[in-house]
Amino acid sequence: MDEVFRALADASRRRLLDDLNLRNGQSLRELCAGLAMTRQSVSKHLAVLEAANLVSTVRRGREKLHYLNPAPIDAIAERWIGRYDRERVRALGDLRRALEREPMESPTFVYTTYINTTPERLWAALTEPEFTRRYWGGVALRSDWRVGSPVLWQDSPGGEFRDLGQHVLAAEPHRLLSYSWHGFSAEHAAHFGWSAEELAARQDERRSKVSFEIARYGGFVKLTVVHDDFDPDSEMYRAISGQLGDGGGWPELLASVKTLLETGDPLPDPVPAG
Repeated sequence: MDEVFRALADASRRRLLDDLNLRNGQSLRELCAGLAMTRQSVSKHLAVLEAANLVSTVRRGREKLHYLNPAPIDAIAERWIGRYDRERVRALGDLRRALEREPMESPTFVYTTYINTTPERLWAALTEPEFTRRYWGGVALRSDWRVGSPVLWQDSPGGEFRDLGQHVLAAEPHRLLSYSWHGFSAEHAAHFGWSAEELAARQDERRSKVSFEIARYGGFVKLTVVHDDFDPDSEMYRAISGQLGDGGGWPELLASVKTLLETGDPLPDPVPAG
C-alpha cells in the first residue's frame, strides 16, 4: 500500500493514470505524445506505476501496451471508502464513466494481481472443477483444456454440465490459458432485473475472450487477466469489470482466488464474473 501512495504522490504519474483512464491500452509513444516530458522520463514514471501495480503491461506484437490496473485502487476502497460512503462514491464514479465513455472504442479489461502460490496450484485453481466451485459461486468449469475443446459449466453440485458456447483458444499449462466467453442468459436477466427486450438486445453482443497469463515473480506468482474483443459500449464488459451496480465481476472473483490459494478459504458469497 505504501508503494501505491508514493506512486500517486507525483503529479506526472497521476496524469499518466488519467490518460489511461480516458483511453486504456496505450503504448509508450502514445503516452509521450500528450506530455511535456522526455520519453525516458515517461518510461521511468511508468516503471514506478507498474512496480506499484497501478499499471499492467501486455505485449501486442512489437509494442508494449499499458493498462490501468484497478487492483490497488480496489484495495484502497475496501480499506477506507467502505467505512464511509461507498455507494455514493460508486454512483458518482458510474456517472463519470457514463459521461466520459467513448462509445466507438472497443474496451479491454486488464487486471494484475500477485498471489503467494505456485504456477501449478494457480493452474489447478483455474482449470479443476473442485477449485472453481469454491470461488465461483458454486459454478464448476470442466474441459480437457485442449485448443478447440468446449468449456462446460455446472451451476450446482450434481447438476448437468452445460455448453454455453465457450471454447479453449490457447492452453500452455502453468503459463497461459485463454477461452471464449459466454453470452447473457435468462439467469443474468433475472439477476439484473432486465426485461425480455433488454436481454434480447444484450444477447446480440459478439462473444468476447478472456486470457490468464501466469508468471513466476520471486516467491509469488504474477497473474494477469486480459478480457477483450467486446463490442463497443458492451454491457458484458461492464458486467465482468464490476460496473453493474452490485460489484462482483473479475475484481471480486480474482480476489477470491487469491484468498483461497493463500488462506484455504475463498471470500464469502462471491459474485460471478459476467
